[in-house]
Amino acid sequence: MDSAIGIQYDGLFPEHVEKTLPPLYSNENKTPKDTMVQVKFFNAGGVGTWYATEYDTKSKMFFGWVDLGSPELGYFSLEELQGYTGPLGLGIERDILFSPRPLSEIKVMYD
Repeated sequence: MDSAIGIQYDGLFPEHVEKTLPPLYSNENKTPKDTMVQVKFFNAGGVGTWYATEYDTKSKMFFGWVDLGSPELGYFSLEELQGYTGPLGLGIERDILFSPRPLSEIKVMYD
């Protein structure tokens, strides 16, 4: 546990976080204001931020806002996030201080 903030890191994508994400296509007819981003992943050693709004447990695919230098909505896989190791030996992390918020708030940061 990090005594400074009182939060324990419990892995990239623990079950309690997985349960917060609706299935793929659940937000298909919603506006960005009505679509909630539930989890944020980031590259600890470089470029890359992923904001997940939906998840499929069978295919282990997410849908959400992806910024790899040119931000856009798209799909990304848990296996790719878990398997990445950067040049400094760092991988992808989950932002444990991130609070769920509407996708519209995330998109505004990239305008």
